[in-house]
Parts: sequence; structure tokens; C-alpha cells
Amino acid sequence: MQTTAPLRIVAVAAGLSSPSSTRLLADRLAGAARERLAADQDRRVEVEVVELRDLAVDIANHLVTGFPPAALKKAIDAVTGADGLIAVTPVFTASYSGLFKSFFDLIDNTALTGKPVVIAATGGTPRHSLVLEHAMRPLFAYLRAVVLPTSVYAASEDWGSQGDEYTEGLPSRIRRAGGELASAVTGRTASGASRALTLDDGEDAVVPFAQQLADLRIG
Repeated sequence: MQTTAPLRIVAVAAGLSSPSSTRLLADRLAGAARERLAADQDRRVEVEVVELRDLAVDIANHLVTGFPPAALKKAIDAVTGADGLIAVTPVFTASYSGLFKSFFDLIDNTALTGKPVVIAATGGTPRHSLVLEHAMRPLFAYLRAVVLPTSVYAASEDWGSQGDEYTEGLPSRIRRAGGELASAVTGRTASGASRALTLDDGEDAVVPFAQQLADLRIG
């Protein structure tokens, strides 16, 4: 009897402190994706979080020597082999952190082709939320990943906020991003026609995932 492989969600967290809001955001996004996947299909779901702070020395050595130590190779293999990816960085100097960028510099620029990715960031002020669009989205576009419509930025004041009648709170944005990732993963791994994202997955998630892949191949 053939055993169906589990769906694998990998979250990369580039926080430097322990505990960190970056790791917390990665955990919550992964949890939202897992919950949605468990509700939408019958396959087992595995979640792994890669904390880059534990790999900082290995990353530096690999950049110098060109050879990844075992722990770093395992992390790279987890990221490139995932069905869906979550990438979370703290904001440093109005961009992603050097540790975050150094890790993804080690990923072959075709290894994430077609892989659905949720991008997210944490910072002390809402003023840096555009880092998601001017830094992170172009990075993963270069790596040929499919960056999902909803990105999540969490400023210090967002934790514990439920939003108001005009804005979504952080928990709502996390659920929406997790739902988009789950839908994309399901469409990417299912046989036959891919499932399109719908308004139930978030008001911005109206582009069918299959069409995103087609556009990516054409480009």
C-alpha cells in the first residue's frame, strides 16, 4: 500500500533574539497554514521552522568556503524541498536583515521556482512596512518563487491589536496569508486542475495560482 507523503510547510525566521517577535510571527503564520490545510484536505501536514540565528556562523563559513556544514545543508534542503515557504525577517536599516539575505544568497536561483511563498517582517514602527514590497517581494521574484498576494508586517503596536472598522488586525492578516498559502500548496500538489484562490482566502487573493505559474514560466 502506497503511503502519501505529507505536505511540508517550512518557515524561515531571521530574528536574532530568543524569544523574538520574528519567530512568533513565523509560528503563527505556519499555524494558520497548517490549520487551513488540515481542514481542506486529508494529507498529513508537517511544519518546520528554520531559525537562522542558530546557523549564523555556518552561513558565514559557507559564504567564504563554498561548502555548507551539515546543519546548514539540512536547512537549505528543507527550504528547497518544502511544498510551501514562509519567510520572516526583522527590519534592519529599512530592509531585510543581513542574516536573512545571506541565507537566501546560498539558495540556487532556480531552486524555488514555482514555490508558493508568504513574505512577512517585523519592526518597531509601521513606517517600515514597505520593506515587504520594495525589498522582499523582488528578492523572491528573482528566485522565481510565487509570492502570494497577502504579505504580513507586524510592528510592535500590532501585537494584541484586533483592528477596527477600517483596518484588519494582525490576527486577521495572519489567517488570510495562511489561507492563501494553504490554497496555493493544495493547488500545486493536487493532480488535475489547480484550485484557484477565492475571496474566501482573502479579498486580494483573486488571481488563480495556476495562472501565476503560467505567467512565471512565460517570463
